[in-house]
Amino acid sequence: KKVRDTKVQFEVKLATSVKDNKKSFYKYINNKRRGKENLHSLMDSEGNIVNRDEEKAEVLNTYFASVFTRKTGGPQGNWPLELVDRDRKPNSLPVFQEEIVSDLLSHLDPHKSMGPDGIHPRVMRELAEELAKPLSIIFQQSRLTGEVPDDWKLANITPIHKKGCKADPGNYRPVSLTSVPGRVMEQIILCAITQQLQDGQGIRPSQHGFRRGRSCLTNLISFYDQVTHLVDEGKAVDVVYLDFSKAFDTVSHNILLEKLAAHGLDRGTLCW
Repeated sequence: KKVRDTKVQFEVKLATSVKDNKKSFYKYINNKRRGKENLHSLMDSEGNIVNRDEEKAEVLNTYFASVFTRKTGGPQGNWPLELVDRDRKPNSLPVFQEEIVSDLLSHLDPHKSMGPDGIHPRVMRELAEELAKPLSIIFQQSRLTGEVPDDWKLANITPIHKKGCKADPGNYRPVSLTSVPGRVMEQIILCAITQQLQDGQGIRPSQHGFRRGRSCLTNLISFYDQVTHLVDEGKAVDVVYLDFSKAFDTVSHNILLEKLAAHGLDRGTLCW
């Protein structure tokens, strides 16, 4: 916030002193108007270098699509009915309360990107009170039926370079910019599922990734403590490091659904 306020003060100062210092004013404006750097030339599957934007988009699309396998799971609703244990009553997730939806809407970052539907987070933030009730009804109905609106399934894909040769499409990570209303519902469902798994001890204490209050640092501290304890006892310590390539892209969706069903999640949530 302090950085943003300082930036605003700087811009106001530039604007008020434009008559005395036009050079600095227009230099700042020109820097702001500079477009983003174009995507680097890419190499297609046949080893050819492509430079046109349409060709580069097709190369990245082909590569990103090739990462997914049939094992990741079929279309929505294609998973077997027996995933839900009929002898076990599923735990119902909390309803989408209007107050919770309103709070999330009022805290949306107006500087975040919007999805393909063109709904800007600033608009939803300004209309939080008016949108909270209809959205809570839509969210609840969507979860109960397990149906996701088509607009929420669409995304604008932005390729982010990770490391290595920029011509290699395999060195780019796709970032999906989805619909803002869909993201709000995802937050509520994620929070409820996470809480349910933690209460049911579905998440092991040894897991540090993707958990609030934990990080690589806490993981290393725990690991270091165990290693030093064993060394102090005069025992040998062997460490095996494993790295699964494209793990998040190729993980079986059916396996994940089976695990969630085993922890009592209802069918509507699993379909969603």
